Amino acid sequence: MRGGSWPSRVTSHFARKLPPSWLLLCLVGVLALLAFLGSPSWNEFDSAASSGIPSVYTSYRRLKEQAAIDYYDLRAVSLGLNRQRELSLCGKESEHYVPCYNMTETSSAGFRDGEQYDRHCELAQGGERCLIRPPKDYKIPLKWPAGRDVIWSGNVKIKKEQFLSSGSMTKRLMLLEENQISFQSDDGLSFDGVRDYSRQLAEMIGLGSDVEFPQACIRNVLDIGCGFGSFGAHLVSLNVMAVCVAEYEAAGSQVQMALERGLPAMIGSFVSKQLPYPVLSFDMVHCAQCGINWDGKDGMFLMEVDRVLKPGGYFVLTSSASKPFTSASSAKKSSVLTVMEGFARKICWSLLSQQDETLVWQKTADASCYSSRSQDSVPLCGNAPNDLSYYQPLASCLSGSSSKRWIPIQNRTSDSQWLDVHGVRPEDFWEDSQAWEESLRNYWSLLTPLIFSDHPKRPGDEDPLPPYNMIRNVMDMSAKYGGLNAALLKARKSVWVMNVVPVGAPNTLPIILDQSFAGTLHDWCEPFPTYPRTYDMLHADGLLTHLTYKNCDLMDLFLEMDRILRPEGWVVLHDNAALVEVARVYTAQVRWEGRVMDPQDGSDQRLLVCQKPFLRK
Repeated sequence: MRGGSWPSRVTSHFARKLPPSWLLLCLVGVLALLAFLGSPSWNEFDSAASSGIPSVYTSYRRLKEQAAIDYYDLRAVSLGLNRQRELSLCGKESEHYVPCYNMTETSSAGFRDGEQYDRHCELAQGGERCLIRPPKDYKIPLKWPAGRDVIWSGNVKIKKEQFLSSGSMTKRLMLLEENQISFQSDDGLSFDGVRDYSRQLAEMIGLGSDVEFPQACIRNVLDIGCGFGSFGAHLVSLNVMAVCVAEYEAAGSQVQMALERGLPAMIGSFVSKQLPYPVLSFDMVHCAQCGINWDGKDGMFLMEVDRVLKPGGYFVLTSSASKPFTSASSAKKSSVLTVMEGFARKICWSLLSQQDETLVWQKTADASCYSSRSQDSVPLCGNAPNDLSYYQPLASCLSGSSSKRWIPIQNRTSDSQWLDVHGVRPEDFWEDSQAWEESLRNYWSLLTPLIFSDHPKRPGDEDPLPPYNMIRNVMDMSAKYGGLNAALLKARKSVWVMNVVPVGAPNTLPIILDQSFAGTLHDWCEPFPTYPRTYDMLHADGLLTHLTYKNCDLMDLFLEMDRILRPEGWVVLHDNAALVEVARVYTAQVRWEGRVMDPQDGSDQRLLVCQKPFLRK
């Protein structure tokens, strides 16, 4: 056809014929439309129109999606939400940035004796708002379980030089190739003795094999200073929830390595503050060469272990200081062990067994033990509520003996038992569980590239695989009873969930931990203690409403979510329609691809489902 295509000819024709007054009229019409969108009549039209739309969970054609995007963009403008520009990318120096950990600032502020390595969000200064970009060599992690045994070396902070200078134990654990770090699979031959070590622990507590851990009521383990997560990976294969807690490290992080492998982990230290867990939380606390001076601070470190350990639970210590010594040069190490053994008796622990460098203590299951101790024993804490522990100072007393949750792990019988302890009606709990099973089915149908047909492609690669292959690390940012976690397990999804209970919300963390799930307390007005790009999916139900009452800055929240979310990771937010529309503006600023969904249940609740693109500078 001569003269170009017919759309271009029609456009040029009208462009020549329209007088300037028409352009002014068009501008007035746009302004009138914006005013109409904010009026009550538009709200009524919106409500009436949405009632006749088919289920959004199956209607996700591109045209309808684009219409929804345009509509909510106009709604945001009509509500007075100024759509700001997309945020820029941070510099290369911020690729592994973890807020609240700045040893220069903490040292200048006068923190000493190890406290400078602790978390100090109160010193954090508001800097430039930008998006943490991935390292140049970053690659999407391999799907589980392959990603447990092989990770990309460009994704973590540890470098080849650090690996080569590490000890022989580390070298046996890992094989460094050109761009990968490979961990010997636990499905075949034992690696670095982890299998033998686990079996040894089982024998030391009177079991025939480590496969009996769950039957012996060892279902959740706090692994302090977990190395690169090999012991935790083995426990996962035994259906034991092992959560790694280790200090922040400026280079070569244990926590980052464990999370990269798809294993539960978070930054944590009790040099001066309690861990963010309530009393009586774990069946076992494990420390293998974790670098803690257990005889320091007049036994306060051991009292913190006692605080989080359940009645009848086990404390496992593997250290060179535990090995029997005879030479004079080893007298100092031997004295450390002597101090620990004496203090353990004062807090009603009994030494079950010692083999080579490993000792196993068991916490008393009888609360009356504390009243029958000698006069110089450690005092009991008062009657103040002790279920809430969010970075409180270390206590010099023993907690939990008067708690309703004082139930020896060997005496646990049924779910109804711990529901009664928490004052939760079984019918309410099961109703909540069923609701989450239905919600998960809806969520899973949304987490697919089909609904994001125009999503940013991975550089040089095809579309991402379906979600059952790409999701492993999940965070429920407002977990309540842990219903999403339970639904994922029931649906046999190969994921684990970090169940976060927001500070200021009803404290349901004891319920979560009593189900042997991973969980923690956290104030979402502050950054979460983890490294960048460590979660595949973030979920929050009602969190935006909760934070508006706390006057938190939602832009800071979305920046933090973007920091801890992996490229091509997913976000599912459930809240009221007004806050979801506000959230859409923030998601555009952090460059997420988002869709708003109406669950069609007659409520004002909406779903915002987003995917983070793979951005490179």
